[in-house]
Amino acid sequence: MFTQITNLLLQVFVSVLAGACLLRCYLQWLSFNLGAGQSKSIGTYLLPLTNWIVIPLRKILPSMGRFDSASFIAAYLLMMAKAFALSVIAGFNLELIPLGMFALFDLVDLAVSGLVGLTLASVILSWISAGSQIQYLVSLLIEPLLMPIRKVLPNMGALDLSPLALLLGLQILQIVLANLR
Repeated sequence: MFTQITNLLLQVFVSVLAGACLLRCYLQWLSFNLGAGQSKSIGTYLLPLTNWIVIPLRKILPSMGRFDSASFIAAYLLMMAKAFALSVIAGFNLELIPLGMFALFDLVDLAVSGLVGLTLASVILSWISAGSQIQYLVSLLIEPLLMPIRKVLPNMGALDLSPLALLLGLQILQIVLANLR
């Protein structure tokens, strides 16, 4: 019971922090201005949540073009710390390679789950809150993934099946990851 409660709390805490680091990495990839000085910007919430781990890492890990390596490694290190903490609590053998692989699978699973959430949010917001600032932001995040799918799928007028195809692909990826783990 203690292990399950600790697992839940660590999962929530680390998922929020690592997810924020991954979002920061993705936003830099999209060349999005986080606007630390702007009010009501996503950067207002994202930067304070991630600066404590990203800024020290950035001193030793420079960005590679548009890829924010410090944010990505920060997310990986958070997942690694969670895997290490859970293995200590559960009394498992602490081998670095399997622990690192488990953390990597966890990180990819977190990214895929985040994309599923963004896709669902995009669809729902397009129905109920079209034109809002949050709908614009979610569309900005999900559009790069939907554009290649739209090029392949036939045009069905007002019916856009690309989010459904993306969700299907993401769920297949989650099944593959679960079986590889």
